Amino acid sequence: MLGLAYIFKHKKITLFYILISCLSYGCFAYDLQRIEALQLLLLYAALFVFAYQIIKTSGFYFRIMVIAAILFRLLFLFAIPNLSQDFYRFIWDGRMILEGLNPYLYTPDSFIQNGKFPISQAQELYNGMGSLSASHFTNYPPLNQLCFVIGNLLPSGSILSSVIGMRLIIIAADIGTLYFGKKLLERLKLPSHRIFWYILNPFIIIELTGNLHFEGVMVFLLVWSLCLLHSGKWKWAGVILACSISVKLIPLMFLPLFFWWFVKKENLIVGIKKLIVFYSITIVTVILLFAPFFSMEFINNYSETVGLWFGNFEFNAGIYYISREIGYALTGYNEIAIIGKVLPMITLLFILGLAFFRKNDTTGKLIIAMLLAFTCYLFLSTTVHPWYLTTLVVLSVFTNFKYPLVWSFVIILSYLSYLAIGTSDKSENLWLIGLEYLIVFSIFIWEVLKKRKLLGN
Repeated sequence: MLGLAYIFKHKKITLFYILISCLSYGCFAYDLQRIEALQLLLLYAALFVFAYQIIKTSGFYFRIMVIAAILFRLLFLFAIPNLSQDFYRFIWDGRMILEGLNPYLYTPDSFIQNGKFPISQAQELYNGMGSLSASHFTNYPPLNQLCFVIGNLLPSGSILSSVIGMRLIIIAADIGTLYFGKKLLERLKLPSHRIFWYILNPFIIIELTGNLHFEGVMVFLLVWSLCLLHSGKWKWAGVILACSISVKLIPLMFLPLFFWWFVKKENLIVGIKKLIVFYSITIVTVILLFAPFFSMEFINNYSETVGLWFGNFEFNAGIYYISREIGYALTGYNEIAIIGKVLPMITLLFILGLAFFRKNDTTGKLIIAMLLAFTCYLFLSTTVHPWYLTTLVVLSVFTNFKYPLVWSFVIILSYLSYLAIGTSDKSENLWLIGLEYLIVFSIFIWEVLKKRKLLGN
């Protein structure tokens, strides 16, 4: 009670910003339509201003920021996502498993186009997910599938109840990220309030809790793993890292970066032995988690679907779009089939360079390497949906880099490109994409070139 009395007496300005944030999030969740570009921009920008003011005027008072973070998320609890339709596929996959069907072996098209309805509300879910998702095999790893199953267990069996179930999982994961993120910051001797640049970030709240993207669960497990690693519990860190990979495959790209962390305190042979054990624990755990779904058909379907993201799909890309235009100029064709193979190879070489030519022998340096590796991946990717930035934002709070926070703000421009895709020519607005990347590239280059000391911090 004393804590609440203190808040009401001394934090009136902060409470004001929390109140207007609640109203704004309420509008975002229950009133905003995806096609309302001006309202979308104004609400999003206002929420960033309010979040900044909440953090600053609170005097970094932990309790009030935690209350605000949970309250903002609960405001979305009964809302149907309005900026993404992916949740329809999440519900479909979860209900497929509950019906005893392997979601990796069937596309929704294979049922509906043959007049079969394997799950409840199949036609409604099929219509909601869109033709692109319906025509492809699922690419969500097994622990993500488990989240879909749990989300479908609420008794009413409606689409809304499934949304509520999945949303509660994502909110719980964010609370876990808050707990382990604060703990890791303290152990790294960094200000613990930095975690609120992630937890109170409107981008995070809207994309994860609002739009039901499970990057939040992956991030929670990744931060937990890093916390265990820093504490010397590296075997358990390997298990939790495997769980993170089994929600989203993204952390797989970080595996080479652990080399110097294990070699640092030991002689080369002992360090490499520990590294091999760590990799073995991680890989075996991932295999075990995939095992219930395993078959040769699963391998073919899953690899085919994942491969499509590199060789067929394109959205909100940076360097790829520049490369594509050069390809058009030289050949007159979209060379995604070639560029989509070359750019991942460049990313891989960059990650290996970070792993072996930069000594990531402390947890802080390891996190910076992860940040730079994932930045390279996004800069060179053919497809950068807004929620992909989640990993970048959470890693940035453990460093002095600010460009991920700026990107989490300007990424809203990509949603205006979604509007353009709805026009007759189905094309993105490349002027908006160009503005987004001009801002991000400029700040990134400035931070790297003008603040090189951050790299060794």
